Amino acid sequence: MDLFEYQARDLFESYGVPVLQGIIADTPEEAAAAAAKIGGTVVVKAQVKAGGRGKAGGVKLAHTPEEAATAAEAILQLTIKGLKVKRVMVAQGAAIDKEYYFSVLLDRSNRTFLYLCSVEGGMEIEQLAEERPDALAKIAVDALRGIDLAKATEIALAGGFDAEIAAKVAPVFVKLYEVFVKEDATLVEVNPLILSKSGEIIALDGKVSLDDNAEFRHERAEMERDELDPLEAKAKESDLNYVKLDGEVGIIGNGAGLVMSTLDVVAYAGERHGGVKPANFLDIGGGASAEVMAAGLDVILGDPQVKSVFVNVFGGITACDAVANGIVGALAKLGSAATKPLVVRLDGNNVLEGRKILADANHPLVTVVDTMDEAADKAAELANK
Repeated sequence: MDLFEYQARDLFESYGVPVLQGIIADTPEEAAAAAAKIGGTVVVKAQVKAGGRGKAGGVKLAHTPEEAATAAEAILQLTIKGLKVKRVMVAQGAAIDKEYYFSVLLDRSNRTFLYLCSVEGGMEIEQLAEERPDALAKIAVDALRGIDLAKATEIALAGGFDAEIAAKVAPVFVKLYEVFVKEDATLVEVNPLILSKSGEIIALDGKVSLDDNAEFRHERAEMERDELDPLEAKAKESDLNYVKLDGEVGIIGNGAGLVMSTLDVVAYAGERHGGVKPANFLDIGGGASAEVMAAGLDVILGDPQVKSVFVNVFGGITACDAVANGIVGALAKLGSAATKPLVVRLDGNNVLEGRKILADANHPLVTVVDTMDEAADKAAELANK
């Protein structure tokens, strides 16, 4: 889960990372009140999880509460990279001397943590990495050892900081690492980390991504989150791994790899049948019980774009006969709510038993196909009718 900027700011503050005052506002009037409370020049910033807010007009300076209200009114009408702005943060202005960059992230490929650091902040880090790779230090750090002040100083020096500034930023790096570890984050980024004209190091903008798998360790029920698509919200209630796509063939599979492969074969088959495409990613995992299958079908059949459903299951831990019973039970449970054709492909453990169960049930909506490619073709054909 990616945090909004104001959430990252508040999180940083709770760990002692130096930040400027910031107050959220949902209306121009609230923005004016926030500016009056902060005093002086403020920055009104769109709260959307997208880069390039400044270029899109989502960041504006305001010298008075009235200007803050005007800025908020304009920003709250924006849509930035497809995201509607519903909230702004009114942040204390800063007299910037220099801008730096720092981040710590989970490097999955190397199974460790990776630190990125540069004395050249403010710009998009991807642009810096491409145009001037030598200006960006990349330092792998053992997750078990982490960083202390000495290691943080080493990172700062590698990033191009002189000894005097390295001594100032190193304690901040240690605090940011503490945020990363204790909050179970996969990314903590500050761009820019600034040196103010008064000589202070301040995290001016923060980006934090949290590991959803660690939710059970934290009290985040009240935290503001992105509004989910209604179908995605429904799937989440049933603990289903579902992502809505823009297509006509609903997909159900067991295992992320199999589902991804299914998306590919359906897309390829769809080229022969009017250009139909996959409508979703839905991984029901290892246990395809009637309840799980019913929940998955209920979500997919609730998508008005779906014209057919492809159930592609490889029997492993859960045998094909159990999967077949799950499909039969799911259709019985859904009753008249199930109205769209299902193409079912079973393979693996107890496949013959599974196919017999479906044949004996003889449900009018179900077509059993032996191979994955043939099933994908049939599902695409039915969706195009």
